Amino acid sequence: AARMFLRLLSDIQWRAAHPKWRRMTNSQRGTSTTAEPHPVSLPAQAQVVICGGGIMGTSVAYHLSKMGWKDIVLLEQGRLAAGTTRFCAGIVSTARPMSVELKMAHYSNKLYQQLEQETGVQTGYMKTGSISLAQTQDRLISLKRIASSLNVMGIPCEIISPKKVLQLHPLINIHDLVGAIYVPEDALVSSANVSLALATAASQNGVQIHERTSVSHVTIQKGRVTGVETDRGRIQCEYFVNCAGQWAYELGHSGEEPVHIPLHACEHFYLLTHPLKEPLSSSLPTVVDPDGRIYIRNWQGGILSGGFEKNPKPLFTEGRNQLEIQNLQEDWDHFGPLLDALLRRMPGLEALQIMQLVNCPESFTPDMRCIMGESPTARGYFVLAGMNSAGISYGGGAGKYLAEWIVNGYPSENVWPLDLKRFGTLQSSRTFLRHRVMEVMPLMCDLKVPRWDFQTGRQLRTSPLYDRLDAQGARWMEKHGFERVKYFVPPGSDLLDLDHSKTFYKPDWFDIVGSEVKCCKEAVCVIDMSSFTKFEISSTGDQALESLQYLFSNDLDVPVGHVVHTGMLNEKGGYENDCSIARLSKRSFFMISPTDQQVHCWTWLKNHLPVDSNLVVEDVTWKYTALNLIGPRAVDVLSELSYAPMTAEHFPSLFCKEMSVGYANGIRVMSITHTGEPGFVLYIPIEYALHVYNEVMNMGQKYGIRNAGYYALRSLRIEKFFAFWGQDLDAFTTPMECGREFQVKLDKGMQFLGQEALWEQKQNGVYKRFTMFILEDHDTDMDLWPWWGEPIYRNGRYVGKTTSSAYSYTLERHVCLGFVHHFDEKTGEELVVTTDFINQGEYEIDIAGQRFQAKAKLYPFSSLFTQRRRKDEVELSGYQRE
Repeated sequence: AARMFLRLLSDIQWRAAHPKWRRMTNSQRGTSTTAEPHPVSLPAQAQVVICGGGIMGTSVAYHLSKMGWKDIVLLEQGRLAAGTTRFCAGIVSTARPMSVELKMAHYSNKLYQQLEQETGVQTGYMKTGSISLAQTQDRLISLKRIASSLNVMGIPCEIISPKKVLQLHPLINIHDLVGAIYVPEDALVSSANVSLALATAASQNGVQIHERTSVSHVTIQKGRVTGVETDRGRIQCEYFVNCAGQWAYELGHSGEEPVHIPLHACEHFYLLTHPLKEPLSSSLPTVVDPDGRIYIRNWQGGILSGGFEKNPKPLFTEGRNQLEIQNLQEDWDHFGPLLDALLRRMPGLEALQIMQLVNCPESFTPDMRCIMGESPTARGYFVLAGMNSAGISYGGGAGKYLAEWIVNGYPSENVWPLDLKRFGTLQSSRTFLRHRVMEVMPLMCDLKVPRWDFQTGRQLRTSPLYDRLDAQGARWMEKHGFERVKYFVPPGSDLLDLDHSKTFYKPDWFDIVGSEVKCCKEAVCVIDMSSFTKFEISSTGDQALESLQYLFSNDLDVPVGHVVHTGMLNEKGGYENDCSIARLSKRSFFMISPTDQQVHCWTWLKNHLPVDSNLVVEDVTWKYTALNLIGPRAVDVLSELSYAPMTAEHFPSLFCKEMSVGYANGIRVMSITHTGEPGFVLYIPIEYALHVYNEVMNMGQKYGIRNAGYYALRSLRIEKFFAFWGQDLDAFTTPMECGREFQVKLDKGMQFLGQEALWEQKQNGVYKRFTMFILEDHDTDMDLWPWWGEPIYRNGRYVGKTTSSAYSYTLERHVCLGFVHHFDEKTGEELVVTTDFINQGEYEIDIAGQRFQAKAKLYPFSSLFTQRRRKDEVELSGYQRE
């Protein structure tokens, strides 16, 4: 019965109720499950071709048609909504920790609520609410952080007691609970019917839909999509959208020029039961028990319950799959722990008769975030896939953002955390993906405290100094596949405790990082920053300078040897990249960008630089090891190693020079540290890396040199009010909004990308301001720490969120960075944010529901803070601006 029900969701219940659709589609697909002729031929050309008729493909088609695009063809190799969408549990949940995912889910919920009225198609929408349970205090803290985000978005929610949980759901065993979050507007839908409703609306708006049509590959010429080859012929097109779900990886690799889409399928299990003696109410809230690894919803008077086991089963690693996903084999032994968790949570189900255990594939990505955006290698090739079992929650919002991206060139929200370009080719190894998703699937329920790290797929990209640093106690994290040091464990410390330090409170590495920061300020430290993205741009004439002057907001026509901090902006003035550029010669430049910019920055340069054989752009990230020497004694170490004067008179700030260090020649030395502290970064050809490192460490012994990691760098840069791209800066943030007007030369003599938008902001003001907050009544030892994403309140009203935070060992206070908005109290309209508006407010930072007073500043503190002071002696308002 259950097997029949799942299939009937998309066939009998819906199609029988809508004979118009049946007449329309029968002519395209025939009436048999075997291949038959298609009376309706494919069009020879279209503006957009979408591959995949599940929730993602139909949502993209729906939103494109809503935005006025009509020349769209949607192709489905089987039947609409017959893939993973057909098996989806149908839970629409907005309780998401990441802001962009929360917004997608919230939009989806609103869309599905009105979709039935818009299309006449029954979607099964039922607003039941949801309850997420907490068995531990740490879990409850994570739910409180989510509640803070939901509240500021106007989504009703509350943290409730176990007793209230029992009132909302009488079958729940609450003996081991400490609390829960209740979101009353969360809903249930029939996911297949939602997909078919979206398809109906898209079809009514002119979208052509062809079932039983397989895409073999996408043709790409000169780096741009030109058409699609199918089993029924070719369609010329300008845009192709890969919404092929678990097949997206194979489809991406099917052409001569592969598009890497890193996702992998795992088996996903849920069971269906017969109705209870007293059938469950259809309005009973959905229950999510992450500590038990299960979810529970009502289903036709009975129960649908699944989960994310600790030992998942990857499948289709070799690329084998089915045209339409047939029900995989039941595996009760594998499902046993989840069934035990279900019966512990709902003991009354012991005597309930189980109808079926459903096993279906679900695709997961390497970082548990979905994949959307344009391919870095093929313009016009867009992707929306890898939903990590949240497809129905994200489907509406994700389809909207991708449609905006295709039509406008950018979406309406910052979707960088979901952008395909956050991955490189290195994450497309099938072995890597198989191993990573075996870790990812259990992590769907695991408690994720700040700064946790993946354990699989590690040591993939490493500095030449990796083994040397590892032997000295380095503890590692990974960024874009590159191993980077967090901090160094001193000899004699308990390594096991540090490796398993997971908390929302003061972490065990606090004193270790503090000693590294102290050394940076009083002596000299070395941080391996080899992971930073590095490009060389050169030309035979003035092409390099002219092109970069157009792409960057600062003036790069500086004397040879000077280093310029600048932004690479889009048309709206937002940061596509934040970087430092050294002019090596009249016709060559060296660009340093954040680690995770490697693919994105390369793509932006490739798409915006002129096609000119005399202009050369080379990714030299792998050619150079970067050592950051931070501290007042860095000048002494380098002077002795190079036999060259390194004082400010001879080597001014923001200067670059090739030097010899020890026996090694050709070391690019720059007088920057990315922290605001004095020092230098050495860009060393990799064959010299170990030699130079050893020389620096040996020479530095008499100056108190030691190794340091990125946690120390983070603390230093945040207390100096340095914004980092990807954390504080994004494509929706301009230099004018974050106090970087000095990096913009509006009058540099030539036009640059984003210039008009910046002129407008300069004349009319900005609608958000990057602000520094110092927590005033926060106890570092006892209170929850701020990490990022905490709501900011001004005079009791929400005005923005933090983007990054760290403990300042200099101020002996927590420092948060974030953006302040000015919302009209009556209309909610955004108003211009002035300096007076910032300075005249009383601020609080909300950490998991508890508000802490904070002092706001628009400028960093003076270097007078290099001397440590007791908290009660610090008068925060009395220091000069830097």
